[in-house]
Amino acid sequence: MQYKELAEFIDVKMRMSHIYQPVMLKALLENDGECHESKIAKVLLAHDASQIEYYTRITNNMVGKILRGHNFVEVDKKEKAYSLVGYKDFTKEQVLELVALCNKRLDVFLEARGKKIFDHRRKSSGYISGTIKYDVLKRARFRCELCGISADEKALEVDHIVPRNKGGTDDQSNLQSLCYSCNAMKRDRDDTDFRAIRESYEYRDNGCIFCKIDQDQVINENELSYLIHDRFPVTELHTLIIPKRHVGTYFELSLAEINACNQLINLAKHEIENNDSNVDGFNIGINNGKSAGQTIFHCHIHMIPRRSGDIDNPRGGIRHTIPEKGYY
Repeated sequence: MQYKELAEFIDVKMRMSHIYQPVMLKALLENDGECHESKIAKVLLAHDASQIEYYTRITNNMVGKILRGHNFVEVDKKEKAYSLVGYKDFTKEQVLELVALCNKRLDVFLEARGKKIFDHRRKSSGYISGTIKYDVLKRARFRCELCGISADEKALEVDHIVPRNKGGTDDQSNLQSLCYSCNAMKRDRDDTDFRAIRESYEYRDNGCIFCKIDQDQVINENELSYLIHDRFPVTELHTLIIPKRHVGTYFELSLAEINACNQLINLAKHEIENNDSNVDGFNIGINNGKSAGQTIFHCHIHMIPRRSGDIDNPRGGIRHTIPEKGYY
C-alpha cells in the first residue's frame, strides 16, 4: 500500500518548487531506506549548479592559480581539465605517500582552525526564516542589489548590510539581496568602522521636530524609520515616512534606511487603500534643499493619496512643482 501511495505521490501529486523532494527520496531509496542528514545535504549540493560554479571559480582563480605558479599542475583550457605534472612517473607507493602527506596537512589545519575556515560561506550565524528571505528577495525584484544580475542567472543570498559580528541586526532594513559572487566578495571582514555607522543611527538633533516625534503620532515604525500623518495634509490620509536618524536629505540615507523607508511606504499603501476604497493613486515625493521647497531639514517622504476627480486635470503630477511645466 505504501509503495502505491508513494509512487502516486512522486508521479502525480508531488508539487515541486525546487528539485529537493525527488532528490531526497532518491537518496533514501538508493541507501536501503535510511540516510544521514549530512549525506542528504551532500546529494542536494551535488545538484546545486550555483555551488559548483562558485567552487569552479575557486579552482581556477585561487588554488589552481597557485599550483600552476609552482608548476605542479597544468590546465587544458579547451577541455577545462587539470593534470598533475609528473604523475605518470610516480609509483603506486609514491602516490599513497603523497595522499598521506595531504591528509596530514589537512588534519593539522583543521585541528587549528576547525569549522571557522568556512565561516565566510555561511549565510549567517543564526536563523533567518524563509518568509523573511523571500520578502527580501521579492523587494529586490529577485536581483542582486549590487551588480543587478537576475536570480535566473545566478543564485541569490540574503546578506546583512551591517554584519552581525559588527552589531548588525536581523531587521529587514539591514538585509539585502546579493548574488553569491557579490556576497562572497563582500564577506563580513570589511575594514569600515561599522561602530561609527551604528552609532550614527542614534543621532538626533535637539532642535528638530522630526527628531522629537511624540509616540502618539506614530502610526507605524521599524528599526530605522517612522510613519506619521502629515499635520497639514494635502489630501485625506496624507502621510510622512521619516528616518529616525537626523539626516538632511534623501541622498544622505544609507541603503538600510532606504530599505526601512520603503518598507513603511508599502505598508502605508495597503493601510490607506484598506481605509479608503476611493484611493486609486499616490504621489510620492521628497523635497531636497531649500530651492526645492524643503522647510524642515530632516529628510521626510510625502505619500499623498489621490482619488479620481480630486482635481480637474491631474496630468503631469509632480511636474507641477514648477508652474505651467506639468502639461506636456
